[in-house]
Amino acid sequence: MSAFERLPEAVARPRGERRLTLALYIALVSALAPLLSVVAAGAWTFAVASLTAALLALGFVTRRLRVPAVAVTLLETAVWAGAVTVMFFTDTALFAVIPTPESFGQIPVLIQTASNEILLGVAPLEPTRSVSFIIVAAMGILTIALDHVVLTARMPLLATIALVAVWLIPAIAVPSGVNVLAFAVLATAVLYLIRAETRTRETVAPRGRSDGAGVTAVAATIGAVAIIGAIIAAPALPPPVVRAGGNGFAATIDPTLELGDDLRQRGDVTALRVRTNAPALPYLRATTLSSFDGAVWRPDRLRSVPLGESTFDDVRADEDIRVTEYRTNVTIDQLSSAYLPVAFPAVAVDGLEGIWRAVPYSRTVQTPQSNTLGQRYEIVTHVPRPTLEQIRGAEARLVGSNIVLDAAPDGIPEIIEATAREVTAEATNDFDRLSALQSWFRGRDFSYSLLSPVQDGFDGTGADAIAQFLQVREGYCIHFAAAFALMARTLEMPSRIVVGFLPGSLTNEREEDQRIAEVKTSQLHAWPEVYFEGIGWIAFEPTKSLGDVPRFLPAAIAGVDDDGEDVAGPRPTTTPTASPAATPLNPEFNDGASSGAGSVQLVDLRPYLATIAVVLVLSVTPTALRALRLRMLSRRARAGDITAAWRIVQDVAIDLGAAVPASESPRAFGMRLMESHGAPPGEMRRLVNAVEHASYARAGAVEVAERAAEDAEKIRVAMLDAAPAASRAKARALMLPRSLIIRPGSAFADRVAPVA
Repeated sequence: MSAFERLPEAVARPRGERRLTLALYIALVSALAPLLSVVAAGAWTFAVASLTAALLALGFVTRRLRVPAVAVTLLETAVWAGAVTVMFFTDTALFAVIPTPESFGQIPVLIQTASNEILLGVAPLEPTRSVSFIIVAAMGILTIALDHVVLTARMPLLATIALVAVWLIPAIAVPSGVNVLAFAVLATAVLYLIRAETRTRETVAPRGRSDGAGVTAVAATIGAVAIIGAIIAAPALPPPVVRAGGNGFAATIDPTLELGDDLRQRGDVTALRVRTNAPALPYLRATTLSSFDGAVWRPDRLRSVPLGESTFDDVRADEDIRVTEYRTNVTIDQLSSAYLPVAFPAVAVDGLEGIWRAVPYSRTVQTPQSNTLGQRYEIVTHVPRPTLEQIRGAEARLVGSNIVLDAAPDGIPEIIEATAREVTAEATNDFDRLSALQSWFRGRDFSYSLLSPVQDGFDGTGADAIAQFLQVREGYCIHFAAAFALMARTLEMPSRIVVGFLPGSLTNEREEDQRIAEVKTSQLHAWPEVYFEGIGWIAFEPTKSLGDVPRFLPAAIAGVDDDGEDVAGPRPTTTPTASPAATPLNPEFNDGASSGAGSVQLVDLRPYLATIAVVLVLSVTPTALRALRLRMLSRRARAGDITAAWRIVQDVAIDLGAAVPASESPRAFGMRLMESHGAPPGEMRRLVNAVEHASYARAGAVEVAERAAEDAEKIRVAMLDAAPAASRAKARALMLPRSLIIRPGSAFADRVAPVA
């Protein structure tokens, strides 16, 4: 075997562990960046950074001391256990460092608590002890595992999969736009990690050139293409389509009012089915949002209790307010959520499987461990049914609330309060003021639009977005609901926002002599509620073209006997008349707008055009990268680098499916290419002589290499021309060159690629 043959393939004893350790640390820290959108920064960030650095430093030092790999991992595990004990279990540990059985007993409790906080909390979560423990402990374990994978096993690509998974988890938990900076940092860190590992296996070529110098350029190019594709093309790709029949993705509920992306998706399937003995199909709530700081409406994070027979208090209404009990049955088809859709005001929920908790304040139900998917349950509601005179005589006031519900934050745009007072100027009571506000939103001045908020830059619920919405007067449910609720607060009325589903549409199916309604995924909705003293929370429907407004009948005709059972207030008469309801009525039972308007179907060609563009870019990328690499090698060859000239020939052989084994001498390899692949004899012999001369007589390498670049190019062209024009090998060599990923002398290069 010639010296030159060994030159590009020989691998010295692994080196560069310092660089590789640093690259792994940067990659681990980069993968954590999106987590800051889920958990607020705190002591855990410093703890993770410090513990990760300490574990990697320990691994680096012990390997330098020739400690066996198994012992390195055991030492790292011991340090991890001690560090986690010091951070979270000092009160039960021995000497504050050694965990005791009592320390281990706290771990399941912390995990359970963290699970509850993560599933029921709202991003960004507070960095509590339990959440911090999960993050710090998990990152320590991940660091130990990747330290072994990268530094001992030298498998950086496997580590990359884990890093990308860690990076994606927060993005999936809290869907949002592409974080360009975080993705670019992660991509750069991963490429640096792979490059750092590659450099530990490279040798130094003649004239001090690294044989892997081209790898950096190619890796940088691939990384740039990947980053550009993810940042520009990925957001424009069509979203996953939800399919009926349980074979697709289940819908979910976003409690943060980021409903626009969900509503704009083209997939629309049945999320759940409902039947009820109420005179109108009810709205189904998932959660409420009461806290508003001027920028964000936040879901309520109040006391929850285990769901049981006596979970909810009785509905409190004045003695002269009629309260009727109704029963609503729900079957979940394709809705995967920790928030259970329930009618309001619920006093009992029966039939659920798993662990569920109730929030008495909002009469909602949530789960820390289970899921709504496949659940069948019955909701018992006690609905206050005031007459028109009673609701007009009641004040919108709530005494004793722990949350500020009846005052707007300081510094909101003046247009919000000014418009609220202008619209309600002629009303004489709180209900009429709210009704005037509701009618104004549903009037001819406003339009329902999913696109205008995005195009005009106010797709949010903050005070500034609401002010712009009042000027543009186009938006969807979250804008109408947020504007109504905030304007009610400027009028000193307690208000909040509810996230849930519209009532749905009746089908021809029946069960227990009740018609079944289907609620689609596109009917995810938000609406406001206002609290009336002596009555309770009353829902309003300001969204243009959706649902229906609450109706209350005069006392003279309000007493109606229906399928419900009255539990308080005046007894009903048997006079047949229209039925009142304290919640918005479904259009199936009334005139007016159709709740099906929530299913807005958009024809947007941009995702499809973007998909075509991405396919075209991906199809030409390998050819472009091959051309870039060829140009780089040619430039080096013209400068006198025999290695580069010989690599041109090796690469074209790999592209055409020829074996390029490390065990074959340059002369034997050249002879095989002349006999089987159309390499020109004169140029090939001259190039082989140059290779052998460079291997054994480096002093004259420059003179011998004068024609090497030209010979290599002629050999490459001749071999491509010799391949049949319609052959699969030639097409693959031009469009999917294998040499981009297969190195000469590697295990994959030591075999002939199939051409059939």
